[in-house]
This record gives sequence, C-alpha cells and structure tokens, in this order.
Amino acid sequence: MNPVTRIDLQCTVNGEPVRLSCEPTRRLLEVLREDLGLTGAKPGCGVGRCGACLVWVDGEPVNACLVMAYRLQGRAVTTIESVGERLESAPVREALARCGAVQCGYCAPGLVMMLTHLHARQPRPDAAQASAQVCGQLCRCTGYAGLQRAVEVLFPD
Repeated sequence: MNPVTRIDLQCTVNGEPVRLSCEPTRRLLEVLREDLGLTGAKPGCGVGRCGACLVWVDGEPVNACLVMAYRLQGRAVTTIESVGERLESAPVREALARCGAVQCGYCAPGLVMMLTHLHARQPRPDAAQASAQVCGQLCRCTGYAGLQRAVEVLFPD
C-alpha cells in the first residue's frame, strides 16, 4: 500500500490567504465545503454538467467538482459567499427574484455566479449569448421560463 501523499496548498479564497494540507486529488468542492466551511457551492452531478458547484478561479467560472486541489496552488478562488455580498451581483439577484427564476434555491448560487460573471463583462453578451452560457446551469424546479425572463432583463438586445 502506498502512503497517501499530501500537499501544502496555498491559495486565496474570497480574498483571504488559505493554507492547508490535503490530498492533491481532493476536489475543490470538497475543500471548500469540508475544510473551509463554505457550503454555498452545492454538490450536484459530480461531473461538471449541472453548475450547482460553480465558483470562479482566477476570475473565470469553473465547476468546483472538476478541479483537483493541486491545481489551486497560488490561484484565487471566489465563491458565492463573497459574490453574494457584492454590489455587482445585486442586479442579478434582483432579476432572478423578480422573474421567479429560482424556487428551492439549490441552483441559485451557481446561477448568481455565472450571471454575475457575464453581467460584469464588457462588452456584455446579448440575451441569446447569455442564454447559451447559462445552459449548463440545471434547475429541477422552475422549468426555466423565469430564468429566461431574468436573462432578458439582464442582457437586453
């Protein structure tokens, strides 16, 4: 039996330096939820298809279930715990609520993360481009009509 190899991981999470020792093959989602107590990113499909675990790594959206811990060395991770408090996410949160885009809320963190990322881009995508980008965000409750309305509010043609 081979001993389990550990790495000393140093990265930034929500603007704060983080140091921890972990197995290099642990997933970012596990590190966030189990080691750091940041439970906003949700476990869903585990294969990068549902978007429930979406976070930003170095400012770009990634599914945390697909990123191994060793890939985080020196990188910056941003989660819904940080973005949800930022002024830049307010239009997204308001549009999702006003348009009935969420019900149970399980998918909401990933939706807010993706839509906030798209909304902050310059130039912003149009509604069709934004819809294509959020197609990887699965929701079991809403039927997507509310999400489409929110996208149209946030990304007018």
